[in-house]
Amino acid sequence: MTTATETNSIWFIDNLARIRVAGSDSGGRLAVVESEGRRGDMPPLHVHRREEEAFYVLEGELSLHLPGRSLTLGAGEALLPPKDVPHTYRVESETARWLAIVTPAGFDDFVREVGEPAPEETLPPKGREHDPARLAGIAARHGIELLGPPGTMP
Repeated sequence: MTTATETNSIWFIDNLARIRVAGSDSGGRLAVVESEGRRGDMPPLHVHRREEEAFYVLEGELSLHLPGRSLTLGAGEALLPPKDVPHTYRVESETARWLAIVTPAGFDDFVREVGEPAPEETLPPKGREHDPARLAGIAARHGIELLGPPGTMP
């Protein structure tokens, strides 16, 4: 049996994240982070200044929101939002699981710094408190600019 720590599972904000390919594995060229979230999960509106982030949905549905455009992705569908463009997503199904494929790497380090090792392979408890100033500071160090709280649309 594999524990959450052995699979590199992290409670990342309100998601369960698993780093599948770390930047250290790819010479900094690429990172792949698998995330799982529950209905309504929506991160702050943000923009990546250093990397491109592709979304690939494994299970469930995610709506992705970009300036002037929103679309829903289901299992097997992908989207590459343009770099330097504000975006956010929302989990529309009961739960969803997706990959964030990021190049160059660095997003994996952000996930590790913001999150905490998951004590078990489950989503974090609902209603956990988050410090927006801490999140914004860590994001800025990783080239991610937060533009508004969860629920803010581009």
